Amino acid sequence: MGRIKSCKDLKVYNLAFELAMQIFEMTKTFPKEEKYSLTDQIRRSSRSAAINIREGFAKRKYENIFIRHLNDSIGSSEETRGWLDFAHACQYIHADVHNELDQKYEELNKMLYSLMTNWKSYL
Repeated sequence: MGRIKSCKDLKVYNLAFELAMQIFEMTKTFPKEEKYSLTDQIRRSSRSAAINIREGFAKRKYENIFIRHLNDSIGSSEETRGWLDFAHACQYIHADVHNELDQKYEELNKMLYSLMTNWKSYL
């Protein structure tokens, strides 16, 4: 693997961005009464998972700040998984959609943890 020059070279960032866009598209079908609660919350947390990677990458010169942003990204990813549980329990999404997204967020978390512990070998 070559040196990483941009956050867009990080597979983990691309996955987080892709997942946030999937969440955005999925939530277009949520009921109007969820606009300022579940819809807003799950969109914010999914975007935060991606943006924290990007912001951390921009500050990678400072190891502790970079790691903190990756850790925050894991937190936002887990928050998104929690909102997915609510969306499924409220019957806004089918079990197969829930399971697929939940597994993708689990993979994202594994990638983030790996980057947190081995980031010097990537950058």
